[in-house]
Amino acid sequence: MSELRLMAVHAHPDDESSKGAATMAKYVDEGVRVKVVTLTGGERGDILNPAMDLPEVHGRIHEIRIDEMAKAAEILGVEHEWLGFVDSGLPEGDPLPPLPEGCFALVPLVESTERLVRSIREFRPHVLTTYDENGGYPHPDHIRCHEVSMAAYEAAADYRLFPDAGEPWAVSKVYYNHGFLRKRMQAFQDEFARNGQVGPFEKWLKDWDPELDVIDSRITTSVECSKYFAQRDAALIAHATQIDPKSFFFTTPMEWQQRLWPTEEYELARSRIPVTLPEDDLFAGIDP
Repeated sequence: MSELRLMAVHAHPDDESSKGAATMAKYVDEGVRVKVVTLTGGERGDILNPAMDLPEVHGRIHEIRIDEMAKAAEILGVEHEWLGFVDSGLPEGDPLPPLPEGCFALVPLVESTERLVRSIREFRPHVLTTYDENGGYPHPDHIRCHEVSMAAYEAAADYRLFPDAGEPWAVSKVYYNHGFLRKRMQAFQDEFARNGQVGPFEKWLKDWDPELDVIDSRITTSVECSKYFAQRDAALIAHATQIDPKSFFFTTPMEWQQRLWPTEEYELARSRIPVTLPEDDLFAGIDP
C-alpha cells in the first residue's frame, strides 16, 4: 500500500498540541506521514505561564516560540513547516481596535492561499485538518486559517489556479477539529464528584455558551487515541510560554481521561470520496 499522508493546518504554534495532537501521534506510530503547517509565528501571543513571565523572555518571544514548536514537533513525531505570516494578535476592547498592519488576517486571501497551495502540492496529503468557520474560537487568525485552508483545498486540485505552485493535487478529505466539547468536560467533572473531589471545570460549565453545544451534533468522526494522551500533554508542555503545567488542564488523572473519553473528535467538512458516517478513522475509504 502506498504511503498515507495527513496535513494539519494551524494558526499558531501550540495550536497543533491542543487540537488533534494524540490523533497525529497515533497515525505517526502507524506509519503515516504527518505534517503540521503553522501559518503564523505567534509573535503577538501573551505569556500565559507565570514561570516564563521574565524580561529575557519578553524580548525574545518569537525566537522562543520557534524553539518550542520544534520540541513539540519532535515529541509528536511530525514534520513541520512555517508558512511565514505574522500573528494578528487577539484584539480586545469595545470597540475593538484595528488589526496591526501586515498581519496574517489582513493579508489578501489569494496570497495566503497560494502559499498553502504550494505546501499541499508538495506534500500531497490525503487528509487535511483545520478549523471550522468560527475558527474553533473567534480569533482573527483562526477564522482566517479556516478561510485559507478551504480555499487552498479547492485551488490545489485545479490546474488553472496557481500554475506555478506545483502539480495539482486533490486532497481526498477535509476535517474540522472539535476539541472542547461540553459533554467531555461534564464527564470529567462528574468523575471528580464521584470521587469526593471538586472538579476544575465548574466555572467553564456554568458559563458555557449554549450555542457551542451545536458542535456535538456536528461530530462525524471519533478517533480512538488514548494511548497517545501523554504524548499530547508532553507536546503541550513543550510550549512553555503558553502552557502552565500547573493549570487545571492537567488536573484530570490520565486514567480517567483514557477511560471516560478515549477519543478525539472531528467533523468531516469536505470529501471527494464516498463515505459512511459515523467514522473512527480519518483515512476511512481512502485507498492510496
